[in-house]
Amino acid sequence: MSILNTFAPAYGSGQTVAPIGTSASVTLGQGSCSLCITSLNTVQCYVRIGTSGVVATTADYPVPTTGQVTISKSQDFDTIAFVTSIGTGSLHIMAGEGF
Repeated sequence: MSILNTFAPAYGSGQTVAPIGTSASVTLGQGSCSLCITSLNTVQCYVRIGTSGVVATTADYPVPTTGQVTISKSQDFDTIAFVTSIGTGSLHIMAGEGF
C-alpha cells in the first residue's frame, strides 16, 4: 500500500509572478521537493524548474488556465522559469512537500 501525502505548503514562501512571451525566472530556494503552481487568469503558462540560468519554453510543463498543478522537484533545484505563449499571465508559486 502506497501512502500519498497531501500538499503541505511552506507558508511564507509564496510568490506571484507575471509571465510574458519571453522566459523569466525567480529563485525559490533549495530544500522543498514540491511546488504548487496556480494560474490566476486565462493565459496559458509554461514552467521549467532547475538551477540559476534555467529558461522556460512553450515545450515545457503547461499550467492549465485558471488551474492548479503540484509538481515535484529536486531539492537542489532553486529556480523556476516561466513563459506564456501569448500575452501576460499571472502565476502563484508556493514551495512545500507532498501532493
